[in-house]
Amino acid sequence: MALDESLIEELGIGPVWVRRGMVSVAPGEEERSAAVQVVQTAETPEPVETRQQPKPAEPPPPVAQPESDVPPLDAYDDLPWTDDLPVHAEAALVEAPDDVHTLDWDALAERVANCERCRLCERRTNTVFGVGDREADWMLIGEAPGENEDKQGEPFVGQAGKLLDNMLRALSLSRESNVYIANVIKCRPPGNRNPELDEVARCEPYLQRQVELVKPKVIVAMGRFAAQSLLKNEASIASMRARVHEYRGVPVIVTYHPAYLLRSLQDKSKAWADLCLARNTYREALAALGVEQGAEKGGL
Repeated sequence: MALDESLIEELGIGPVWVRRGMVSVAPGEEERSAAVQVVQTAETPEPVETRQQPKPAEPPPPVAQPESDVPPLDAYDDLPWTDDLPVHAEAALVEAPDDVHTLDWDALAERVANCERCRLCERRTNTVFGVGDREADWMLIGEAPGENEDKQGEPFVGQAGKLLDNMLRALSLSRESNVYIANVIKCRPPGNRNPELDEVARCEPYLQRQVELVKPKVIVAMGRFAAQSLLKNEASIASMRARVHEYRGVPVIVTYHPAYLLRSLQDKSKAWADLCLARNTYREALAALGVEQGAEKGGL
């Protein structure tokens, strides 16, 4: 046995494995076992349940709160646009535009130009209110402004606008004289994405008022999103075409958006058929009113 091991054993401080509660002591080792038990007892913490825990402080008596009609904060968790809104937009959310239906053209245009009812206002360059004859019999409604519309503040510009102007010219119509053009959404969505339902709901009163002021005899909805927004459905544009629908008492004809026609030339003939249907619908509306053809601002 090495000298250091002999000293450790002689001093009685060598390692001894002892099962707690069942200590087996060999003859002649009573004193060493007792020392080991004392050391283990000193190092073993008391069970948690045996420690003396401080008594928890008694909660203060509840303070009577005044009655309030304000709902708890979690009642607003599901409301859209309440998180991270710019401060200047909060007032617009609180005050609903109940007076939009009373506004004239100038007041309505000013309201749209200063609108901050949704986040689309944060990135826009210009609002796109509308353009054309405010007393026209024809009203064209598009989806939402694109990049060029956002820059110029006018709907249907660029190549799609040129195509639309040519289509109107074939019907003896023009955005300057006998057509009014507007969009469902007045601000450009980021990346030209489709507007969200919340954005449509907040912008819809402006379009409704424009229809009321124009009093068109026929509406042409250009593009799937415009048609779905006006008619409140999720049908495909193919299933909505070639039929007469209605929006707030006005006949609606659904056709393709000019930007789509630039990519799908084979559908131009279908768009022309839609415009012819709109022309026939317009003539029928005039006949129902007893108006002689050509006496109103409606082209052929």
